[in-house]
Amino acid sequence: MTAAVFTFALCAGIIIGGYWVLVVRPETRAAQSLRKRLTTTRERPRKTEITKTAAPLSAVRIIDSLLLRSGVLIRPLQLLITLSGLSVTVGTILLASTLIAVVTFLVVEALVSAAWLAAVLAIIAAPSPVWFVRLIARRRLQQVEEQFPEAIDLIAVSLRAGHALATALLIVAEEMAPPLSKEFRQVYEEQSYGKPLPDVLKGFTERVPLLDVRIFVTAVLTQREVGGNLAEVLDKLSGVIRERFKVKRQVRVVSAHGRITGWVLAALPPGVALFLYSIAPDHVMTLVRDPIGLQITAGAITLQIIGTLAIRRIVRVEF
Repeated sequence: MTAAVFTFALCAGIIIGGYWVLVVRPETRAAQSLRKRLTTTRERPRKTEITKTAAPLSAVRIIDSLLLRSGVLIRPLQLLITLSGLSVTVGTILLASTLIAVVTFLVVEALVSAAWLAAVLAIIAAPSPVWFVRLIARRRLQQVEEQFPEAIDLIAVSLRAGHALATALLIVAEEMAPPLSKEFRQVYEEQSYGKPLPDVLKGFTERVPLLDVRIFVTAVLTQREVGGNLAEVLDKLSGVIRERFKVKRQVRVVSAHGRITGWVLAALPPGVALFLYSIAPDHVMTLVRDPIGLQITAGAITLQIIGTLAIRRIVRVEF
């Protein structure tokens, strides 16, 4: 047991030291260099860039170059980070996943001395940072969806008042609360700097992949091509979105019993295991100490995960 703890401490030290050398130290040097340039009194020629450079995929140049070479493989993760609105890089997420997998493997190996079980649990725990980012992105999209009808109403009122579409977008960016205001601010700034409006709105639909946003973009582009009363179209769209919210909430109320039943069924096996461990720990630890018990435990965990995902799929109602 002492050797296992020493091995875990050594590996953890190597991982933390590597993270400090590859990530913390370069960022500290960059911050010190920037602070030194800002505090200097001598005037230096400034280099102005007209085009906006893409955000780096990692603070470490080596990792950034490797991720750039991966191409479309990291594109879904980039879109997910953009949807979440978090100020993190792809390299940070991948590094966090690697660290969690390594730490999980070492801890489980030190506790039960079963490499295959440690590897399975490490693989299961590795995507947890991605799941966290996906959860934040889902909540952010829900906030945007709740704010969107009010933004459409504000655009329609601005158009009736005689303002141009660009001015209406600016009004939404200034009057609405985040996160929707940030998205409309980016739309306004991109079209103000000369980017074609269809390309700007296409980027808007990619950053906010909602059906309501796609309908709004289609209505705006159609009005620009064939004409028509855009304010009236937006009023009808706002009403349809609010009616859909009403139906959605009614469905959630009706399906609440099924969701609660699903979560109870998913939590029942772990709850029973904890209860048995509290009253008969030696009996439960047989599943960990015995080789056959480890196989049974691994099979039970796998089936529990599959069952939880299946129940979640059944009780979830999509619109």
